[in-house]
Amino acid sequence: MTDLTIPPVRGTLTPDRPLDSLTWLRVGGPADYLFQPADLDDLRDFLRNLPAEVAVFPMGVGSNLIVRDGGLRAVVIRLGRGFNSIEIEGGRVTVGAAALDAHVARKAADAGLDLTFLRTIPGSIGGAVRMNAGCYGSYTGDHFVTAQAVLRDGSLVTLGKDDLNFRYRQSDLAQGAVIVSATFAPPAGEAVALHARMEEQLAKRDATQPTKDRSAGSTFRNPAGFSSTGQADDVHDLKAWKVIDEAGLRGATKGGAQMSPKHPNFLINTGGATAADLENLGEEVRKKVYDSQGITLQWEIMRVGEQANNPDVNNDTGKPEKTK
Repeated sequence: MTDLTIPPVRGTLTPDRPLDSLTWLRVGGPADYLFQPADLDDLRDFLRNLPAEVAVFPMGVGSNLIVRDGGLRAVVIRLGRGFNSIEIEGGRVTVGAAALDAHVARKAADAGLDLTFLRTIPGSIGGAVRMNAGCYGSYTGDHFVTAQAVLRDGSLVTLGKDDLNFRYRQSDLAQGAVIVSATFAPPAGEAVALHARMEEQLAKRDATQPTKDRSAGSTFRNPAGFSSTGQADDVHDLKAWKVIDEAGLRGATKGGAQMSPKHPNFLINTGGATAADLENLGEEVRKKVYDSQGITLQWEIMRVGEQANNPDVNNDTGKPEKTK
């Protein structure tokens, strides 16, 4: 990328920026560039003037991400201040993509609006929309109205439910598009009761999940999850943790990586794990679950970048995975 003209910015543009410190799993090689835009116009101008052949990867807080050890041949865009506002008016909640899920849930509850399912989801709103994040039977797409996004050519567009086509842990978003804000219409509730529910959810999470370990949340999607938002066919009777446990893989290790003894669908860095340790352990789990039960687990954690010292492993180009 050094031979290409990188447009000037008002924000922060850092070449060869290691990404390990920006992911919850604390692994990953460098991105060609890390761009932290000053504001919406800065982001739009940058994308408009960036050579079309340069890959772009929007990154939230890195809570659901493995960056491979060889790094990422792309400009990583990470939104910060200026993209984390929370506005509540007329029963609607409009938030910047960098706003944390938990913070949005609390602010909405203060206003008597029920986005409590977001309270225990790690990450930011941009990622929640992109992945149709959900728990306790509620999904981001259930309450979604619109999102604003900047496309790869710098244009600003408004996206509705039909554009994103929400599904279980998935949505459709153009390659290189950066979600900058989203609007939700949650049901009303009583503020005290909503906050009490969130406290109960936090206590349940802490009792059942390795919240003090370095993880990226659920590693694999529940095998039965396939619908978008609470429809009649949206069942999760078969849990990923259960099939992993039944395959005898609770606590399985590889290098510094481990399937959590507390919750076997949580892949954790016990200290000193490489991205390869984590991904290879996950692939071993997938193989053993398939061999023993005939079930193909699908990754919920996003994996991007090049393998260290061998960028051709698995025919991976090192560019971000394309939206299906």
